[in-house]
Amino acid sequence: MTELRKTLAQNYPVANRLTTLYTVPVITQTVVSSFIVCNQSSYDDLFRMSVAVGGETDSPKQYLYYNVAVPGNDSFVANIGMTLSADDVVRVYSTNGFCSFNLFGVEIT
Repeated sequence: MTELRKTLAQNYPVANRLTTLYTVPVITQTVVSSFIVCNQSSYDDLFRMSVAVGGETDSPKQYLYYNVAVPGNDSFVANIGMTLSADDVVRVYSTNGFCSFNLFGVEIT
């Protein structure tokens, strides 16, 4: 097995659109160490983050964070140790489109 520590994904999605942040590659397992949301505006924003096992269609059961407030010019940081399997999808959403999303971890092949 090979472990590759890396920036898994970065995205700055438009407002009010659920967006794929990261999809686990085929024949890979991933351990997410950090999830960071940065509000790049002076106005408050809300974010969501979900994990769709096997790339399922969006469903309420998938949400780890839902409408969490990030004050203007501030960040939200979670050190979560989340484990994912091939084809699992991490999705994000920003109410006002002010937030960038970063995911860091280890891919195991």
